[in-house]
Amino acid sequence: MPQNLVTTSVAFISLCCMTMTIRAEDHHAGDKPLRTITVSGEGKVKAKPDTASISAGVVTEAATAREALDKNNDRMQEVLNGMRDAGIAEADLQTSQFSVSPMYSRPPRRPNMPNQDPKIIGYRVSNTATGVIRNLKNVGPILDKVITLGANSVSGPSFFINKPGPLLDEARKYAVADALRKADLLTQAAEVQLGEIQTIREGGGYAPQPRMMPRAMAMDMEAKSVPIAAGSQEIRASINIVIAIQ
Repeated sequence: MPQNLVTTSVAFISLCCMTMTIRAEDHHAGDKPLRTITVSGEGKVKAKPDTASISAGVVTEAATAREALDKNNDRMQEVLNGMRDAGIAEADLQTSQFSVSPMYSRPPRRPNMPNQDPKIIGYRVSNTATGVIRNLKNVGPILDKVITLGANSVSGPSFFINKPGPLLDEARKYAVADALRKADLLTQAAEVQLGEIQTIREGGGYAPQPRMMPRAMAMDMEAKSVPIAAGSQEIRASINIVIAIQ
């Protein structure tokens, strides 16, 4: 190939590359940064709980650990059988706590006298089972029954929604609608127009966890029926949306 033709071709290619670079730089220089608005929304759904759980236990004390355990075993077996007889399924019944611990004396403090070391005066055994109740009409009767059978440490009922997923989805929809409502309101006030949605990020959802009632009922429930009110629970979802504005 002649030398002058090679030189001409190289110069032409270089000129094309320079032209493309200049056009690309001119294009980027003319771009405007994307303007956006960020809004958050919250959705709430209220529903009645459909499930409850209770914890029923037996606490016994005796001079020896063996004695305390034997007394506890007999009474706790009665409590477990009563929970089963009341309709709590075996899969919904679980031992949630068991302990054996010494009890100590507390010698009185005397002035000008050395402190005396506490001494073991007996043993305490505690055994607790937690049961899930799927028919809320049975909560009160089951509480009555376990107390009658010997449970002296009771907590609950704890109410919750067994399958909160569909309700949480509804709350998410309300959260998106709330965010878009805010975006429309703000852009109207600022006299700009909404563009396309850039991102949607879920801030988190909340479904109530089981809540325990106070453990103050064990002493005087034996002679009374237990009135129960399940009330309602609130499921929440939050959303953050970034939208372009024009």
